[in-house]
Amino acid sequence: MNYWLDLTFLKMGFWITWALIPVIVEIFPAFLSGIWLLIHNWQPIKVITPDKLPLISLIVPIYNSETTLFKCIRSIANSSYPKELIQIILADNQSTDNSFAVYDQAQTEFPELNIQLIHTEKGKAKALNAAVYSSIGTYVINIDSDGTLEKKALMNMVLQFENNPQIAALTGVILPEPRMIKAKHSWGLSLLQRNEFFEYAQAFLAGRSIESRHNQLFTMSGAFSAFRRSYLLDTFLYNTETIGEDTDMTFQIRDRLKDQVVICTKAIFFIEPIENLNNLYRQRQRWQRGEIEVVQQYNQKLKINHFFSNFLVRRMLIDHTFLFPKMIWLFASFILVFLGYSWRLLLLSYLLIYFLYVLVSFLNFVCVHLLLRDFPAERKFFSSIWWVGLSLPFYNFICSWIRFIGILNSMTQKSSWNAPSFNKEVKSVKQVFKQDRQLFKRKLRKKGKK
Repeated sequence: MNYWLDLTFLKMGFWITWALIPVIVEIFPAFLSGIWLLIHNWQPIKVITPDKLPLISLIVPIYNSETTLFKCIRSIANSSYPKELIQIILADNQSTDNSFAVYDQAQTEFPELNIQLIHTEKGKAKALNAAVYSSIGTYVINIDSDGTLEKKALMNMVLQFENNPQIAALTGVILPEPRMIKAKHSWGLSLLQRNEFFEYAQAFLAGRSIESRHNQLFTMSGAFSAFRRSYLLDTFLYNTETIGEDTDMTFQIRDRLKDQVVICTKAIFFIEPIENLNNLYRQRQRWQRGEIEVVQQYNQKLKINHFFSNFLVRRMLIDHTFLFPKMIWLFASFILVFLGYSWRLLLLSYLLIYFLYVLVSFLNFVCVHLLLRDFPAERKFFSSIWWVGLSLPFYNFICSWIRFIGILNSMTQKSSWNAPSFNKEVKSVKQVFKQDRQLFKRKLRKKGKK
């Protein structure tokens, strides 16, 4: 009897208490959010098309975009939005390739499009700011030059603005291009890209929909976002001092101007799938650094006792603070075996947490499947990769490690758009270990001589 009491209250009780942290902080809120999404999106929202559609300005910042720019412009030409109501501004921030030749070709191939090219200072934020002053549309929409618009994306975005005058800015849905994912790859890259698609679909269609309900959208996507021009001109425009200019703009509109920023779930922008683990490593570190840089500018309101009243406090604690104990406890769990804990008990705890994360993934799968009802091709592809919900917890765990490293690097390295690659950092770590080993050997020799 004493044995079972000891096992339950001392050993299992201690470990289960720790295991409850991700359940309380991440899994349980995700379940509630998923149920809310299902209830509020079961029936499609009716949208009224105005008698007269407005003029829009479409800004495309380009930098050495020779290989992708034409495909991007072609997607604009194929858009369902009236061509005569689209002003296209290509903001070239000092390209060194043949991007201008692509612009010239596009003018010939798509004479119905109103395309102009402006030259700006180097940097995406500077390119966007210069283009904003050249825009004349009621709405200003930014898209990246290395992606393509879904045919109805512009129309759906404008209609959401027109049906809700309170909205100041919108972010679109970013999805990796399914046709490129279905191309023949190694099994490792194929798995990585399918996990990325599942993650993007879940993050935008489920995650950002939840954030939008109380005007708590953390960041608009820099790849596809839109503004009422009059509201955009009330901001300080894009911050040129951070690599998280899209997050900074979101904070400006929501926190400084007290206006509404939400997602348009019916506006999809396709990007190229991640090419390898190195690119994922650099991308997520850049995102992490940009997030930290922007939050530092708004930290006067961040207090721990505001956990329940301030969504930003909750976001930072979950995304940053809880990363440290997660990483530490991973190693500590191995040590617990030597302290008398049963490895079976530890394994069972990890399996339980994994099972709960899988349940959350499949709940989000149902929500995303529902929100993709207007996009049969994308919905079919998403349905075909339902099994990714089983591997997604491992993918997210890898991304957590990258974010953790990004936090550490942000403390020791200067801000840069191009974060160090995974291979480069592995070499650096090996070099440090090599130097430390040599130093240790030299000290041993000196002691031996004494």
